[in-house]
Amino acid sequence: MQDRDWKRIVMIGSFVAAAALVFSGRRTAAMAAAGVGLATLASEHPEKLRAVWDAAPDYIEKGSRLVNEVGGLVEKIAEKGSRIQGYRQGRTSMPDYLT
Repeated sequence: MQDRDWKRIVMIGSFVAAAALVFSGRRTAAMAAAGVGLATLASEHPEKLRAVWDAAPDYIEKGSRLVNEVGGLVEKIAEKGSRIQGYRQGRTSMPDYLT
């Protein structure tokens, strides 16, 4: 039982670290952490690894879509923020419908 516990901890920790690294922009390190998690998963549950491998294209497509949507949202927020800063500093005039 102890043998399975440490492997489970390594798997979960690796996948959580990979997710955190992806969101912080460190994709290479995230891939390495995910690789450690997958290797541990393969040693413990080869049938589950096969299921993950078969579903990988769908996961990649969904992940890419999520990253693109978040990136678009961040760009919109940055654009609105710079526009608001311009209004506050008097560089640009506010539209008539806002005054």
